[in-house]
Amino acid sequence: MDKTKNAPAADAPAPAPAGRVGPKGVSNLSQAHYRLFFWGIAGLLVLVFGASLALGRYSIPFFDSFKIVLSRIFPIPVTWENVPDAVVMDLRLPRTIAAAVIGAALALSGATYQSIFKNPMCSPDLLGVSSGACVGAALAILAGAGSFAVQLGAFVGGCLAVFVTVLIPRLMRNESTTVLILSGVVVSSFMGSIMSIIKFVADTDTELAEITYWTMGSFAAVKMETMLPVLPTILLPLAVILLMRYRLNVLSLGDNEARSLGINLQATRGAFIICSTLISASCVCLAGTIGWVGLIIPHVSRMLVGSDNKKMLPIALLLGSVFMVLIDILCRTITAAELRIGILTGIIGAPFFVAILVKQNRNMR
Repeated sequence: MDKTKNAPAADAPAPAPAGRVGPKGVSNLSQAHYRLFFWGIAGLLVLVFGASLALGRYSIPFFDSFKIVLSRIFPIPVTWENVPDAVVMDLRLPRTIAAAVIGAALALSGATYQSIFKNPMCSPDLLGVSSGACVGAALAILAGAGSFAVQLGAFVGGCLAVFVTVLIPRLMRNESTTVLILSGVVVSSFMGSIMSIIKFVADTDTELAEITYWTMGSFAAVKMETMLPVLPTILLPLAVILLMRYRLNVLSLGDNEARSLGINLQATRGAFIICSTLISASCVCLAGTIGWVGLIIPHVSRMLVGSDNKKMLPIALLLGSVFMVLIDILCRTITAAELRIGILTGIIGAPFFVAILVKQNRNMR
């Protein structure tokens, strides 16, 4: 028998290191490095969370801010006055929680859309949820409704816009992802036109200013009583996406491959779209329109841990929280008057995204 028959070729590629996959795989990071990234970003989130509680026009010692919060749970001796307690618990804690949750939710929603449609340029407002939510909120403001009605109008408007977007391909009997994306563009443009009409008929001294400020996004008005009813529609869909994140890897392989693996494409894709829509609509109704987070953070997460959604989505969740809490800190500290979230995310996000694209282009070359 020829012993060289089964011998490996001299120029055969060496086997991949443990914890890695080949060039057609979805992950290129070892488990140890992934844990390092995960816990490092989690620790950073704790630090920026404490900084958000401590920083502002009324400064509070960093560790005292944690003590004030933990004193509601553990028997910690009170060594601070009433004013720091009220500032942390009534003003900064609700907006910091909202910033962390919304940042995580938008990043996760954006990463989900990018995986579903196999397009890294997708964002949470791809199917018109943000534009629809703005129209719903603007109509509520125009009607002179209260803050709860504005939130409800934004939520209903966002869900209705996505419903129309999904309905158009069904009416055309063409449910391809390309037609769905084009339907989202059409609905977003239509909602933008309605928004222009609302602004045109709104009172320039009161209603127009309120509508404009609301669409810029802010956590200044977030209170525990307004945030708690919205949290379930953010956290429950978020948990569903995390539990089903392995299916995103299958969807990203292509329709034929997903069917061969026993995936019901319509049901699975529909479940992800419903969860992402609920998340996006809830975020908009709570804090207004916030752009760039769902577009930038998934890109950064892929650069850190690869494109495996089982690893990438938790990292995107943590990075989104860190990013949004940092943006909120900057909004209320860098100027005398508090900036709107949407302004700063656009100023920081656009150049940062260009830098990511340039770096990826160089790596491809």
